[in-house]
Amino acid sequence: MKDTTLTNTLLSPKEIRAEYDRLKEQDGMRARNAASKIGISEGQLVAARVGKDVVRLGDDAEVILKDAVSLGEVMALTRNEHCVHERKGIYENPSFFQHGPMKTGLFVNPDIDLRLFMSHWKHAFAVTEMGKAGARRSLQFFDGAGDAIHKIYLTNHSNETAYDDLVSKHRHAEQETSIKIEGAKPKPVERPDSEIDWEGFRTTWENLKDTHDFFPMLRKFKVGRVQALKKIGTDFAAELDNSAARLVLDRARDSDCEIMVFVGNKGCIQIHTGPVNKLVEAAGWYNVLDPKFNLHLDETGISHTWVTRKPSADGIITAVEVFDKNDDLIVTFFGKRKPGVPELAEWREIVDSLSLKEVTNVA
Repeated sequence: MKDTTLTNTLLSPKEIRAEYDRLKEQDGMRARNAASKIGISEGQLVAARVGKDVVRLGDDAEVILKDAVSLGEVMALTRNEHCVHERKGIYENPSFFQHGPMKTGLFVNPDIDLRLFMSHWKHAFAVTEMGKAGARRSLQFFDGAGDAIHKIYLTNHSNETAYDDLVSKHRHAEQETSIKIEGAKPKPVERPDSEIDWEGFRTTWENLKDTHDFFPMLRKFKVGRVQALKKIGTDFAAELDNSAARLVLDRARDSDCEIMVFVGNKGCIQIHTGPVNKLVEAAGWYNVLDPKFNLHLDETGISHTWVTRKPSADGIITAVEVFDKNDDLIVTFFGKRKPGVPELAEWREIVDSLSLKEVTNVA
């Protein structure tokens, strides 16, 4: 698990840059890992490089994202602690909504498909990193704790002039080399099972009409997600062997079944819809390495895996949900589908082929 204790918050930007350069030169370490090694957040590391190879951008991520369409084809990257989701495409069709104090956003097109929770987007930077293939340029967004929410990388097909124009347009007036770090809010403590109306919860689950009603249902009954899966009954949720994520990818490839792959953090959920083809295992990570879609899954971080079945107006919607030891979602798999269309029979066959977790009874 990531060490979120920031042990070196009093280091100067110059000291941070020097230590980062040393780690990069010595171990080829990426920024995220280097920041953890130094004892700071990745956002702090990026901020320390302002004026060198980083430009601080304005704090209104929405207006920056609306201009991202000008970049042409780019690579969108969203990750959490155990999974990285990369998808190439164009940032078309943005929509943003205000719900009381909450602002959300959408990008919906066949390639860049995002769900955005804008209250978490606090800091933005334009970053240039030198690698073996030359300069790699990106827009990077971080939350109040300095954790990365989303990154947009230029590709060989991107409009670099548009990137320069965007950076110039959204350049922050103050090019500060530090960011204020906000403490992460603790996860809500789950209510005891004895305090929950399980009969009412079960009835509401049985009568779901849309998968988007699932989270409001959890909030209504004040139930934790995994807590709900453990109690609802095996017809709606059953624990799988932790090999399920790998097998979903293998069997989707082998059967040419198009799937949906959701990976997110508290500020962004990124979705791939389509086939998976080239699957590669490397150093504990299971990877999809296709031309437009890459996935990097740290299988060592998987603590438990569930198959869930949620009623909808289009029939039962089946998902494979993968969690870490903190009950945080790592990745979720669905069969390819659209509203008004039942889920694929091939997808249900894949899910039905997965092994349930073996339960050991202790006398």
